[in-house]
Amino acid sequence: MINIPKGTKDVLPKEAYRWQYIEKIARKTAADFNVKEIRTPVFEHTEVFARGVGDTTDIVNKEMYTFLDKGNRSVTLKPEGTSAVVRSFIENGLFNETLPSKLFYLTPCFRYERPQAGRLREFHQFGVEIFGGEGADTDAEVILLAKTFLERVGIRELSLNLNSIGCKICRAEYNDALRAYLKSREEELCPLCRERAEKNPLRVLDCKDENCKKVTAEAPRILDYLCEDCKAHFERVKSLLTACGVEYKIDPDIVRGLDYYTKTVFEFVSTAIGAQGTVCGGGRYDGLVESMGGPALCGVGFGLGLERLLLLMDNLGVKVPEEPHVKVYVAPMGERAYEQAFRLVYRLRAKGVAAETDHAGRSLKAQMKYADKIGAENVIVLGDSELESGEAEIKRMNDGEKRKVSLDRLEDEF
Repeated sequence: MINIPKGTKDVLPKEAYRWQYIEKIARKTAADFNVKEIRTPVFEHTEVFARGVGDTTDIVNKEMYTFLDKGNRSVTLKPEGTSAVVRSFIENGLFNETLPSKLFYLTPCFRYERPQAGRLREFHQFGVEIFGGEGADTDAEVILLAKTFLERVGIRELSLNLNSIGCKICRAEYNDALRAYLKSREEELCPLCRERAEKNPLRVLDCKDENCKKVTAEAPRILDYLCEDCKAHFERVKSLLTACGVEYKIDPDIVRGLDYYTKTVFEFVSTAIGAQGTVCGGGRYDGLVESMGGPALCGVGFGLGLERLLLLMDNLGVKVPEEPHVKVYVAPMGERAYEQAFRLVYRLRAKGVAAETDHAGRSLKAQMKYADKIGAENVIVLGDSELESGEAEIKRMNDGEKRKVSLDRLEDEF
């Protein structure tokens, strides 16, 4: 027997309807915020992610599924959604259309990392990207979209954590101060963070190593180094959220895991899925479009893992509406009746009624059991006597009520 690859998961029919439920809510929420869907390939040229995500990140250095194709070109399975969307936005000239450009996606992503609860090597993201919105209102809108979606799927007890990591100007000054501080305590850092401290010191703040956490707890804070523009932007984000009745707390340790973020960064956090309780994260990335060959255009977005969301829903006891049942089961008895049943089921389906019939040559008793098992709301029995009389009985399964209907009117009853 050939087994499924490590770090991947089959979505079986009994689970698929839960995915469809949250995907439907994601699409509806995006539509309510006037955000349109975009679909990008599962794989891209490796440069898309090296330039977009950043070559100092763990994703690029350790986690990407990268290989040479038959043309000896380096391609990579998509590890996150934003960089691919930016590539498409530039390549297809969407910046020439009306701005802001508001896009969302539901996409598979791939990262080679140790599988754990809610974190797989193939996972799925719901993401939103808005290009061309310079003001803090765009940051607030993206946060509100994420909050609305999470509330609609039934998750309300979440903490919104905010931070600002400044722009290139004020972050350069902060990086110098942080680098000097980390240098003074270099021996206390893990080997990876000793490397990060020189190349990208901000990444040290994101380390989960306990010793590194102790060191960074006393590190300089980016909020103390913000320029006047970044301060004003962050204050505006906070005031807009407050105006909408949204509670938040400032968390200076949020830096997000990708190099492209600037100014606002945020996370929605829950403790219901363990220590790493981030359910959704995102922020502003004003230099990403330009760095990938496009115009100097700002962007704001978020990404949300559907596997982690489903795990959180389970842990919180959030109930998903039951999968829709079959409306009508037609139980044939005999070959002549089967042909009539098969035609009736087809005609019902053609008009949008979920219908089913027997495909296994079951007895009537076995068919009734099967109809009950699949949750059929109504059952029609068709046999020689029904064909001769020109009438059949419709049985409503929840209360056993029966009514006789002429055969030529059966499909009109549903």
